[in-house]
Amino acid sequence: MSASARTTWWNHAHDQRCHPRRIEHPRTVDELVELVREAERERTSVRAVGAGHAWSDVALTDGLLLETGRLSGLLELDDGTLRPAAREDPTLVRVRGGTRVRDLNELLRARGLALRNMGGYDAQSIAGVVSTSTHGSGITFGPFPDAVRSLDLVIAGGARVRVEPAAGPTDPAAFAARHGDARTLEQDDDEFAAAACGMGSLGLIESLVLEVRDAFWLREVRRVRTWEEMRPELADALEAHNHHELFLNPYPGKNGRHELLVTTRDVVDEPSDPSSGDGMRHPLIEIQSSIPLVWVLLRLAARFAPSLMRTQFGRTLRRMEDENYTQISYRVFNIGAANKLPAISMELGVPAEGDVHLRTVDRILEIAAECARRRRFHTSPIALRFVAPSKALASMMYGAPTMMIELILVSGTRHGHELLETYERELAPFGARPHWGQYNTLGDDAARLRALYPRWDAWLATQRRFNATGVFDSVFTDRIGISRREQI
Repeated sequence: MSASARTTWWNHAHDQRCHPRRIEHPRTVDELVELVREAERERTSVRAVGAGHAWSDVALTDGLLLETGRLSGLLELDDGTLRPAAREDPTLVRVRGGTRVRDLNELLRARGLALRNMGGYDAQSIAGVVSTSTHGSGITFGPFPDAVRSLDLVIAGGARVRVEPAAGPTDPAAFAARHGDARTLEQDDDEFAAAACGMGSLGLIESLVLEVRDAFWLREVRRVRTWEEMRPELADALEAHNHHELFLNPYPGKNGRHELLVTTRDVVDEPSDPSSGDGMRHPLIEIQSSIPLVWVLLRLAARFAPSLMRTQFGRTLRRMEDENYTQISYRVFNIGAANKLPAISMELGVPAEGDVHLRTVDRILEIAAECARRRRFHTSPIALRFVAPSKALASMMYGAPTMMIELILVSGTRHGHELLETYERELAPFGARPHWGQYNTLGDDAARLRALYPRWDAWLATQRRFNATGVFDSVFTDRIGISRREQI
């Protein structure tokens, strides 16, 4: 294993940093095992990071920080332990935890396969998007943890454990014959549902089995409408398209209505004349977004003239209209150069059932107006995405179809964190669950966590067992009150 001489680590947005004891770049599972044991001997902690894409403190540590980029690639699906049905299932793949989503997309395409869904960014590690319940948009598609069928973890003591549902793909007898006491297999629905979204607090993900599908093509259409028009039609629209999301201007136009960009994506046959494969859906916008000077100007505007930026939202949405972008699925899911813009973000999930999500949007518009009167302004429209219920106990989408509200701000936005905290507080009555990987103010409040997550105690029981020595404790676990080192 190799250690970096760096003593300061920053996330991708440079809004979170930590000072780890060492930064390591493990290549093998044996190195993961030894690093966990070394951390325990030194009475410190260990934390794995992929792309460092989180806006929250979920990846921070003052112990050993493991950059997992060298733990990448596809493995043989059957390691000699799978049941016959799983061994012959063409939709299952085994992938190493540090594999970036963008690399996984290319590896899958080479096999004629694809992820069923993904978010708008592809630089994260697969372990990272699973551990924080990252998602795309489509009311019949769950978040990443719900595509996982098996997890291989290194837990406290350097023990290696495979966690699956009760009817998981591994044959217990074959697993025992192959591994003996060197590894354990746990096939339990609750434990798997806990481990599938563990925020890095249960162990290190060495590899996982994902359910994928045959490669497919999508046609994306973007049209500007208004929230007032869309509100009564939303339920039907979500059912009518494979993928559906909204990009909302929280400020009314001259007609008193709130413009939004409606984006739909539907599966189509492979076209004879597809759209350009370089991701340049809107060349002028994409080119502007890739120029560093644009980032500097945006930050200056967000800092000194956020009220001026809001006047451009309608124009921005109209420039993003597009009647046809047809490409291989993962190129359509990826939103392109906009990912490079300097930003901070909070994301909140509310139930997308009954009229809860509709009333939530109405309240968002009221909050935006109230904050504007106090000179607190958004510096980007608000993204609304729709996700199927998740079985993962700590997923923001656990147990209910969910509308995820992404509150995006340009980095340096004046009073930006105060604005985000206002939304988290004011949307709490709607049952809003903050995204673990994005900015949030969740604290050491067991009652609040139990109210948000009905199976929180079941998740916590697994976390306490897998993290028995406190080796996976961190700034994040301290903040939400689940660190083991304080209880041992």
